[in-house]
Amino acid sequence: MTDLFGLSGKIALVTGGSRGIGLMIARGLLQAGAAKVYISSRKADACDRAAQELAEDGTAIPIPANLSTEEGCLGLAEAVAAREDALHILVNNAGATWGAPLEEFPAHAWDKVVDLNLKSPFFLTRALLPQLAKAATADDPARVINIGSIDGITTPLDRYSYVSSKAGLHHLTRVLAKELGPRSITVNAVAPGPFESKMMAATLEAFGDTIAATVPLRRIGRPDDMAGVAVYLSSRAGAYVNGAVIPVDGGLTAL
Repeated sequence: MTDLFGLSGKIALVTGGSRGIGLMIARGLLQAGAAKVYISSRKADACDRAAQELAEDGTAIPIPANLSTEEGCLGLAEAVAAREDALHILVNNAGATWGAPLEEFPAHAWDKVVDLNLKSPFFLTRALLPQLAKAATADDPARVINIGSIDGITTPLDRYSYVSSKAGLHHLTRVLAKELGPRSITVNAVAPGPFESKMMAATLEAFGDTIAATVPLRRIGRPDDMAGVAVYLSSRAGAYVNGAVIPVDGGLTAL
């Protein structure tokens, strides 16, 4: 079982890895034996603090990057390529949200959210294809894990650009899985439900008990829930999973 779910020797990059779901995933990959986990975030100090926090679990290396533009994605890819010939795991987690009533929803909210949530995973994955290909074998593919959302499956109101970007990311995941599978690179998506993160903090503070009561499992997601699915998809246990969108939501999308 250690071999089935172990990540010994693997090199990973987790975007948005300084907090929330990204930090949960980075810690899980290290605890499963990953040799190095690079974490990126827009703020250098947050990135450094997260790397120090993760040091007790393994080697975490901060690379600050603003992924809201193609240039930022290319810069991060170049920084990783300068350090590593091969990249086994890419987790596209960096994201943003925006909420406003339909009549007031601003155009710049579409650009900000779609650029980071949908365009950047495409640009970064494309830029890191040489490193992913170098790590890939038929028996042990390289892995791309896109962090979507159950909001890309269900129909919440007020977050129009967010839900659209996450639904788009889910479908982009399937398209890339079809294209990159023959190159021994799997592409899957995780669709989290309610988890404790900065993006969800205000909502959970105001409505946490109510939200938990609507979840069939009657609780909010924990860090090990997110770490577990990331380790599964990254390990030999998930080597034949490709093009999947996996809800990790306690059953919310089953309602």
